[in-house]
Amino acid sequence: MTEIDLKSLIRHVPDFPKPGILFYDVTTLLRNPAGFRESIDRLSRPYQNVGLDVVVGIESRGFVLGAAVADRLNVGFVLVRKPGKLPGRTIQSSYALEYGNDSLELHVGSIEAGQRVLIVDDLLATGGTARATYDLVRDAGGKVEGMAFLIELVKLEGRKKLTDVDLLTVLTY
Repeated sequence: MTEIDLKSLIRHVPDFPKPGILFYDVTTLLRNPAGFRESIDRLSRPYQNVGLDVVVGIESRGFVLGAAVADRLNVGFVLVRKPGKLPGRTIQSSYALEYGNDSLELHVGSIEAGQRVLIVDDLLATGGTARATYDLVRDAGGKVEGMAFLIELVKLEGRKKLTDVDLLTVLTY
C-alpha cells in the first residue's frame, strides 16, 4: 500500500496569525478522508502494542487527532484545555509564552495513578504547551509513554524541552 503525501494536503498560509509567520493549516488535510485516515494510522501505529490506558489531546486540534487515535487504539480520551473551560475541579500547569505566561488544565480524576498515557497534538513548535501537558499528566499520576505530533517545526527546537519522553512526529518542517 502506498503512503499518501500528507505534506501536499497541508495548506501554507503566509502572515497568519501575524506578519512573518507561516501557518501550516491542517484543516485541509483533515477534510481529506484518505489523508485524515493516513495521519491517524501514522500517529497510532507505533503505540498499538504499548498497553496504553488513555490518550490525552491538547486544545484544540489535538482533540480531533487525539480522539481518533484513542478510538483506533481502543482506549479512553482525556481533554487538556485552557483555564476556565472545564467544569468541576481541575489541576493546572503554567508555561512561558514569548510575552507572559499561560496555563492548561485537566480534570481531577481523569487520569488515574499509574495509567499509561499517550499525549497527542497537531503541532510541536516551541514545546511549551507540550511540556505543560506532560507535567499535568505526571502531576495527575499518569505515566507518559509517548507524545505524538502530526507536525514538528524543527527550527523552534521544542524537542529540547521534551528530552525525557519518547517523541513521534509524522511530518517535519
